Amino acid sequence: MSDTIFTVNSPCSRPSIAPYCERVRQMVTPRRFEHIVRVAILAEAIARANEFSRDELRATCLAAILHDVARDLPPAEMLALAPPRTELEREHPLSVHGRAGRRLVEQWGISDKRVLDAIEGHVFGVSHNNRIGMAVYIADVSEPGRGVNDEIRELAMHNLFRAYQRALDAKVRYLQANGKAVHPVTLRVHQEICDHT
Repeated sequence: MSDTIFTVNSPCSRPSIAPYCERVRQMVTPRRFEHIVRVAILAEAIARANEFSRDELRATCLAAILHDVARDLPPAEMLALAPPRTELEREHPLSVHGRAGRRLVEQWGISDKRVLDAIEGHVFGVSHNNRIGMAVYIADVSEPGRGVNDEIRELAMHNLFRAYQRALDAKVRYLQANGKAVHPVTLRVHQEICDHT
């Protein structure tokens, strides 16, 4: 694992977040954990660039650390935490990992709705007024380890909403171009974002 995980700049170095980092680390692969920490570092940078309050900043870091906590669970366990609501979710159990992660961290005692909504929403999208969820969503799709969406990452540093809009557009276009179904929540959120511009 990279030595950068627990540097001074990492949210995992903070006493209020470090215990969650350890719990998450035990539940995911080392590669997934490195992704999670990169997402948290980027989400924090996005939040700072967009002048989030101190409280929003902490919630953003926590949501980013927890966003993929259920990602490596066996499908049966994921579906037990988040029973499928659509045929798409039944056919693709991985699609519920955001909702499963929300349920799991609720069991750990996390009750901040902003954090919970961001965890659940990092898969299908969040409302246009959910700044924490937008920061986590953008960081997830554009963290440097993915090697894509650099322009979205750069845009997020000065225009959170436009970057989020672009990230959602890219996801919908990608799925449609590859003949994949787009989740109804993603379609609804995408339409809401389009209507808001």
